[in-house]
Formats: sequence, C-alpha cells, structure tokens
Amino acid sequence: MRQLHERFHYSPGVRAGNLLFIAGQVGRDEQLQVVEGKEAQFVQAFENVKKVLAAAGATFDDVVDMVTYHTDMRDLQLFIEVRDRYVTNSDRYPAWTAIGATALAMPGLLAEIKCTALLPSAD
Repeated sequence: MRQLHERFHYSPGVRAGNLLFIAGQVGRDEQLQVVEGKEAQFVQAFENVKKVLAAAGATFDDVVDMVTYHTDMRDLQLFIEVRDRYVTNSDRYPAWTAIGATALAMPGLLAEIKCTALLPSAD
C-alpha cells in the first residue's frame, strides 16, 4: 500500500470518525502489475480491499456501501460470484451500485471497487 501512496499520491483508505473511505481498488498485485484473467483479477481486487479493511481493524462485515466500476457489464455475474465469497453477511449486505465504464486507470483493468465501512467508535 505504501507504493500506491508514493507512486500515485493517494491513500488506499482514510478514516474520518467512524467511517473508513476506501479508494477504488483494482486487480493489481503487490508489484502494481495487472493480474491476468477475469476471475483472478476480481479476486485480487477484493483481496486489495480486504487489506485496506484489515489495516483499519475492519472486515467486509463493516462495509456499508460499495460502488463498483466495470469495463464490460457482461462480466457482472462472474463479479457477483467472486463478491459473494467476500461479502457473506446475509443479514446486512452493503448498499451496492455497479457502473459501466469505458476504461479504468490502467490498460487491462476490468473492475474497480470503492467502499465505505462503518467502524467501531475510536474512544
């Protein structure tokens, strides 16, 4: 995550009070290389979200809002299948908006995940 901060000048996640705002996470590995294969790329994007959540002491159960961007909406069913491996609390799924996009930050990226999580009080 430090590479993102230094190379692209943004924070993967920012806590403001009880909210954690997670910047759009994509299917790039630790070396910032785009992961090959649709399912593998979606899994990597969710793993990257998971890392940001974990750094703040949170999990996907704390996510209250999710916005995803897709370069091909025909991949949505596969994306949902991957998402459902991570978002498993059927008592409270997050609000979710899926948006079609012509392109993302780097060539070859297929989806981007932006989340907001509600965290316990920082008393």
